[in-house]
Amino acid sequence: MGKKTRVAVVYGGRSGEHEVSLRSAESVIRAMDPERFEVRRFLIHKDGTWDPGPILPTPGAHPDIDVIFPVLHGTFGEDGTVQGLFELADLPYVGAGVLASSVSMDKEMMKRLFAAANLPVAEWVTVYRGDTAASRGVDWIEAALPYPMFVKPANLGSSVGISKAHDREELVKALALAAEFDSKIIVEETIAGRELEIAVLGNRNPTVSLPCEIFPSREFYDYEDKYLLDQARFDLPAKMSAEMLQQMQSLAAACYSVVGCTGLARVDFLFDNRRNQLFINEINTMPGFTSISMYPKMMEQIGIAYPQLVERLIELAFERHAEKKATRFSL
Repeated sequence: MGKKTRVAVVYGGRSGEHEVSLRSAESVIRAMDPERFEVRRFLIHKDGTWDPGPILPTPGAHPDIDVIFPVLHGTFGEDGTVQGLFELADLPYVGAGVLASSVSMDKEMMKRLFAAANLPVAEWVTVYRGDTAASRGVDWIEAALPYPMFVKPANLGSSVGISKAHDREELVKALALAAEFDSKIIVEETIAGRELEIAVLGNRNPTVSLPCEIFPSREFYDYEDKYLLDQARFDLPAKMSAEMLQQMQSLAAACYSVVGCTGLARVDFLFDNRRNQLFINEINTMPGFTSISMYPKMMEQIGIAYPQLVERLIELAFERHAEKKATRFSL
């Protein structure tokens, strides 16, 4: 038997999605063939401490690690910060690099990039913590967007801190809630219609899955609906015309390319029934990997089972690292 690949699974993290990460990591670890992979666990606690100790930002400091599989969602895990650490350590790692992780996590920067590339996004305004104090109020937001509107922390996932505001009172409360999770807040128009997702896998020339449609049990697909209630319904693959399927897959690949993503991503769409148009909601560079998560389920639909998916992501990490090693960093 050949030498096992030593995989450092980094999970937990200083994030509102800490518990989701724990569940995703256990699923990933269970999927690894013990005959081929040797798992090293690195748990990051909510206070930022590492168990059994941190990965050091020094090349060669971890000869016992071949590749890192970061199963981290949200702040300090999906935003480019920990990816920068892995780059400094000169270790291959699964998923998007620093830039793609950072701009995909920041909903404002993501929207700006997509808009610059003529990709369809909902209308939005950016609000900073304190903007809505008595000196400014919310009149300017109401002048820019109609009710109802969505209020989101700019840098968070799994629908943490997101509210739907139907009037001024709800808007003020929603802004206060979002400000607890980020100093930058996105307020955007509501797209009334279908909620759709699609999975992307690869580095250059990635594979795009068949889409999934979500039927939330609540007014929108929030954190409780995703992870606690288990009442949302899904249609996989989603029912749509061949033309719409082609458009969605093409837009997903374009999103992936625009942010410079590698490894994997889930692209979320909204279909406006009134305008008969697809809008990109967001791109997630480390989507949920729990047993009930849609990313692995969508990949399964096109013939890539969960264990194969985990193995392919590790292969992609080695490929990306090898390409980077071919780059000169000094004269």
